Amino acid sequence: MRRAGVVARTLVAALAATAAMLCAPGSAAAASSSSASPSRASPSSVSPVAWAPAARAPVHPAVRTYTAGAQCTANFVFADDAGVYLGQAAHCSGGGEPGGVDGCSSGSLPLGTPVRIDGATRPGTLAYSSWIAMRGVRETRPDVCAYNDFALVRIDPHDVAKVNPSVPFWGGPTGVDTDGTRRGEPVVSYGNSSLRNALPTLSPKKGVSLGDEGQGWSHAVFTVTPGIPGDSGSPVLSVGGAALGVVATLRLAPVLGSNGVGDLAREVAYARAHGIPGLRLVKGTVAFRGPRW
Repeated sequence: MRRAGVVARTLVAALAATAAMLCAPGSAAAASSSSASPSRASPSSVSPVAWAPAARAPVHPAVRTYTAGAQCTANFVFADDAGVYLGQAAHCSGGGEPGGVDGCSSGSLPLGTPVRIDGATRPGTLAYSSWIAMRGVRETRPDVCAYNDFALVRIDPHDVAKVNPSVPFWGGPTGVDTDGTRRGEPVVSYGNSSLRNALPTLSPKKGVSLGDEGQGWSHAVFTVTPGIPGDSGSPVLSVGGAALGVVATLRLAPVLGSNGVGDLAREVAYARAHGIPGLRLVKGTVAFRGPRW
């Protein structure tokens, strides 16, 4: 029900599938590794380094990432004692099999895979994948397998000074959203698909939640414009600027063109329990300026 394929090849193909992944065209080979399973937590928000000024920082949330040719969009900046990370969707480094079902049974490129980051001088490395973690502990809960779609790319230390954690256009995040969304609750996002090159003004998006699902592991969201292939992994924020989730799928239902958004608090809690114990979101240095509704 979740996926018709790990890498969507065109927007038409994505709409034709009930829940197509939103990576821009590319390929990735299968492999797997360790880790997997808590509930919702509130990851702390700490700034461990002196961040580059937001107006000049080449590396930031919503920058494009490229894994084995698949273009995705980073969501937020994270840190622990080992370094600084960009979040992306786990399926961006997935196996690419056409009938990919969910993260508990789909393949993944191994940890350590290089990931090219726009604005960085050196590749980052895949440091965590929820798909690898869930396979490692033989996760079986259907909602977790279907919706836990989160990965971390460790930024090369030489590029950390080029990073700012603020979301373009909107500012923030102000922290992590921990109470989900109600139907009709406003949200904002920022997509950076290479397919949108001719219309960059469509990158900032505002919309509404269509409600939580999967026992809180996912949120159905409708924005103008919707997330398209290449927007996979992009950030979604609550009306107050909290980091709500990660764009994962384009859907035909409950509303044509709506997106499935993985719940960030649950995904980060899972990562902390299964491989990255000190993981924390980094708040934006630019104040959140949500739209007038």
